[in-house]
Amino acid sequence: MDIVLVVGAVLLDFALGDPRFLPHPVVAIGKFISFLEPKLRRLFGNQRLAGVALLVVVAGTTYGLVSALLALAWRFAPAAGIGVGLYIGWVCLAARSLHGESRKVAAALEQGDLAGGRVALSWIVGRETEHLGEEELIRGAVETVAENTSDGVIAPLFYLLLGGPALAAAYKAVNTLDSMVGYKNERYLEFGWASARFDDVANWVPARLTALLMVLAAPLCALSGRGAFLMVRRDGRNHSSPNSGFPEAAAAGALGVRLGGANTYFGKVVEKPTIGDPLVPLSLAAYRGTVRLMYASELLLVGVWVAGRVIAEGF
Repeated sequence: MDIVLVVGAVLLDFALGDPRFLPHPVVAIGKFISFLEPKLRRLFGNQRLAGVALLVVVAGTTYGLVSALLALAWRFAPAAGIGVGLYIGWVCLAARSLHGESRKVAAALEQGDLAGGRVALSWIVGRETEHLGEEELIRGAVETVAENTSDGVIAPLFYLLLGGPALAAAYKAVNTLDSMVGYKNERYLEFGWASARFDDVANWVPARLTALLMVLAAPLCALSGRGAFLMVRRDGRNHSSPNSGFPEAAAAGALGVRLGGANTYFGKVVEKPTIGDPLVPLSLAAYRGTVRLMYASELLLVGVWVAGRVIAEGF
């Protein structure tokens, strides 16, 4: 049943992505966070302690509710248990959605529509995009797909393999907390501290696993595995995040491009360390190569895990 659940969840994500007409747990988690934030801020005098409580309540509640739902479904009927497990596993994965949203940037550039590309990129990145040229737009799309191959694809799949749908859902709760309160500004510096730090911890292994998978998958995508390996070693830590640099370095090395550099946030230019060497210019071919890396890395992880389970069951 584990194999059926995992393979089925991956295939459903590939085929359907996140249909908007279906309820999504992340939306419910986001509303729960928004509901709890003002109450916990008032309840605790210490904002950092309030943030710790938010993390524990949101992640713990998500894990507990999903576990209870799965148990009830299995008790009702095995088919219901499989169905609920498949659904939770499916909506925790985001390969198809990541491809679809980033593809809007590429589609606009294919039509020569820089303005449309800037708008499309603004939906998936935090940087300002209104003055970016074509190469910078492509850099933004490549960086987003590379980084989120870890956060949105490999990490939830890793936790799905490790602890089933409940653990995958708890990971998504942690990731959602970080995206909502994990900012280094006056409002969230203390309150969001626990969520941001715990998200770093939760992504430590998946980020490095993603880089390894990209190194192994690169030759399957007609890209450079050697380049990916060398850039992970050299530039994997060239990032303000302790994790994001590893998948970005693997992608940059596999593609032979340079990522990082200047980005503008709220009118302020931020110079980020560069990742990779500019052996070829950033082009739509680089974006497409990053998407191939994402899918190939996910399939490689699933394939290795399934093979391991089959061998283990044989013994």
